[in-house]
Amino acid sequence: MKRLFMAVIALSLPIIAQEKPIFTQAKIKQATVYFTGAELTHTASANIPKGTSELVIKNVANILSEETIRVLAPSNVTVLSAQFTNQYMEEYEAERHTPALKRVQDSLALLDSQLKKYRNERYSKEKTVAFLDGNNTLQGNQDGLVLADIPKVMDYYTAKRIELLNSIDGLKEKEEQLTSAITKLNAKLDVSASKHENLSNGKIILQLMSPIAQKADFQLSYLTKRATWYPFYELRADKLSDPIHLLYKAQITQNTGVDWKGIRLSLSSGNPNQSNQYPVLKTWFVRLGTPYNFENAKMALRSNVAPMGDLSRKKIAKDESLEEVTMGNYTELSENQLSLSFDIDIPYDILSNGKAHSISLQELNLKAEYRYYAAPRVDKQVYLVAAIEDYSKYNLLPGEANIVFEGLYVGKTYIDPNQTDDKLTITMGNDKKVSVKREKIADKSQTKFISSYKEQTFTYDILLRNNKKEPISLVLKDQYPVSTEKDIEVELLESTRASQDEQTHILTWELTLKPNETKTFRISYKLKYPKDKTVN
Repeated sequence: MKRLFMAVIALSLPIIAQEKPIFTQAKIKQATVYFTGAELTHTASANIPKGTSELVIKNVANILSEETIRVLAPSNVTVLSAQFTNQYMEEYEAERHTPALKRVQDSLALLDSQLKKYRNERYSKEKTVAFLDGNNTLQGNQDGLVLADIPKVMDYYTAKRIELLNSIDGLKEKEEQLTSAITKLNAKLDVSASKHENLSNGKIILQLMSPIAQKADFQLSYLTKRATWYPFYELRADKLSDPIHLLYKAQITQNTGVDWKGIRLSLSSGNPNQSNQYPVLKTWFVRLGTPYNFENAKMALRSNVAPMGDLSRKKIAKDESLEEVTMGNYTELSENQLSLSFDIDIPYDILSNGKAHSISLQELNLKAEYRYYAAPRVDKQVYLVAAIEDYSKYNLLPGEANIVFEGLYVGKTYIDPNQTDDKLTITMGNDKKVSVKREKIADKSQTKFISSYKEQTFTYDILLRNNKKEPISLVLKDQYPVSTEKDIEVELLESTRASQDEQTHILTWELTLKPNETKTFRISYKLKYPKDKTVN
């Protein structure tokens, strides 16, 4: 019976050995970052036994979509299953406490203990000095102290105090040396830990079957939501006759738990999480509700962007001996059917720290037509606007833009290429050298009561002045109200040759202002409504 028992144990040992997981470390090779999420690609290798085995691949993202895991293996290795975990695994954690790290930790513990002893000794001696300094035997009651003993007491006090102070100074010096040594060891521990410990606790567990024992190479990819990027721009223009120089940039952030070092990086405008099911139309109902002004909504959206600066600030000095070389020299743009992709041709590092990394993707020169724009009813500033034709060929994405005009940083604007206009308009900032004023003309504005109705007349003069040394083209806009009630009548009385939109009642003047020229435009309109009502 004893021999049979030993034979059973002997036969079971290989089976138990095979059930122990095999651990290996993944190396990240490529990242494709989307607006919300990223696809990461790793490689890994391991010595796997014949038959079935379990392989644990460490150093993958802390959080990932398990259903997106894809594993490529040698043709004679079958991947039976793949699953993700970020739970504690004893075999893995044991590897983190290497002998090198333990030596550093033991040294730190020894130095900490010695430092405490020095501090305790110094504290005791400082208290002794304080006791000697506070002893008033010689200053107070001298009964029992022989006059001849006073010099001896003074010599003892002086010698003892000097001895204690010198000892305290020596202890302080030793403490400083120990503190410096501890600091260096802690730094070494941090470096060693970074080499032996992963930021990530994510692991992919593979169940494998192999006909032979072999060293196998694997490639695995998956989607994680712990990364993002968004486009932003820098617009530079020196003269109204020159093209706009556009620097196409990207802000990338990742906290996947895996440091991206020396990877191939791609940025995509696609959405890996969107539904790919074609849409089905359902019954479309219409009902009464509050009118929605889309133009006002866009203005509100853009008002949340940092305010535009004026175009009359101090110029930024430029060193002509310096040249700007950016990542744009190493970036290739690929236009797919449904998205854009920027592929960076040199290895790139992005740490998993949640901090934004700025990358320059492209540099473009955009031919622009400049005009000034004013709508003094809602804004007392005059803005310089650039209109860009055939803007779809530049593959722009919606995003904020910093503006540098004539060497001045003038603020931010927003680029929205998803519009239906023939030209892409970009606000370049407000110019204090072009002024506008809208003022009510009191003697032309009045209120009358006719029978059961009330008539109100409103008259405004709009004054424009060009204080620049060159002529400018300008678009001026104003408006008068649109009635939504049959009891409210609105009549335009005067508009100084403005073109008019009959539906919105927006008035437009297109004009040229010579240097130091002033022009005045008048708008006058009348409202008629029941006198017992109020108009909003």
